[in-house]
Amino acid sequence: MDFYKKKNSSLTEADHDHAEWGDAWIWQAFDPITKLIIHAMIGKRTEQQAIVFLFGLAGKLSGSPPLYTSDELPHYKTGLAACYSSSIPVALTGKRGRPKKPIFQIDPELQYATVHKTRVNGRVVKAERRIVFGKEQDINTILENSPVSKAINTSFVERNNLTLRQHSRRLNRKTNGFSKVMRNLEAQLILVMAYYNFVLSHSSLKIKGKGERTPAMAAGLTNHKWSMTELLTYRIPDN
Repeated sequence: MDFYKKKNSSLTEADHDHAEWGDAWIWQAFDPITKLIIHAMIGKRTEQQAIVFLFGLAGKLSGSPPLYTSDELPHYKTGLAACYSSSIPVALTGKRGRPKKPIFQIDPELQYATVHKTRVNGRVVKAERRIVFGKEQDINTILENSPVSKAINTSFVERNNLTLRQHSRRLNRKTNGFSKVMRNLEAQLILVMAYYNFVLSHSSLKIKGKGERTPAMAAGLTNHKWSMTELLTYRIPDN
């Protein structure tokens, strides 16, 4: 989490007219296998923002839905249901009255599980998985074949949050370098994530005899490690 202009606790009544001021949430989708940051967005921690974020993420994916995992923020469930549901019209009965509303059916291939943490005196003493969408057997099969983890957890994305904080003073805890202009926060976050994906080698991605790899290389987006010069001078295709 970051904050823009002021922390929520410092906002005055007049400040609430500026909807973007206060705490800002960095929504992030992370692939634990390639370590790639697939999609990110800055916004408030609201249900509507979760829906916008997840539609943006779904637009970058192809094929069947992947196994989604997260903490227990309820907005993810709502957003995923909105992204992966279809409207099925109800057949007309020929009777008088208003036609029935269509039925919304969630994609049966959608798989989503959360981590439920039990805390005692602020410390996590137990972590349990809870399946929200999908069949337990199918999720177990995915985990058994996973090269990175055999359990549902949020440790990968939490560790990546630390990496982002290490490369951006704006995201540091108790910093006086927080963003004063939202546009600057967004631009700086884009730069940090592009650097992370294309320039920064990840130790867990190294292949013996082939050298270091970046998340973008592991994801097949490029065949080499980029320099900062290449990153900053790369021209995004018009299409």
